[in-house]
Amino acid sequence: MQILLMIHSILRWLIVIAAVIVSVKFALGWLRGGAFQKMDRGLVSGFSGLIDLQVTLGIIFLIWNGLAGAGFPMFRIEHAVTMIVAAVVAHLPARWKNADDKTRFRNSLFIVLDTLIIIFIGVVRLPKGWG
Repeated sequence: MQILLMIHSILRWLIVIAAVIVSVKFALGWLRGGAFQKMDRGLVSGFSGLIDLQVTLGIIFLIWNGLAGAGFPMFRIEHAVTMIVAAVVAHLPARWKNADDKTRFRNSLFIVLDTLIIIFIGVVRLPKGWG
């Protein structure tokens, strides 16, 4: 069970790194008027995929640890619900797949930033927060 928690904890930093990369790339694409290409679709898909993996590991840990005797304290439920919301938001860039490139870059950038804000709120709900 501890290995699952360790993987869950390490993955959060990979998500932060991916978010920084995606944010910089999309901000430059938006400001410079670049074309939204396959790599950009891959970046946003990879970001949302990492979020999905993180949520899946978190739910497995929540259920496994809860049934093993730790119970289901409210802070864990709040954290899980907040992270599920973050995963849903992370998939919103697909809504703009037919938009012009500038709009796709702008909207995807703001979705990634919104997702990070929701993640921040979800992690703060935990007793140790980001520590």
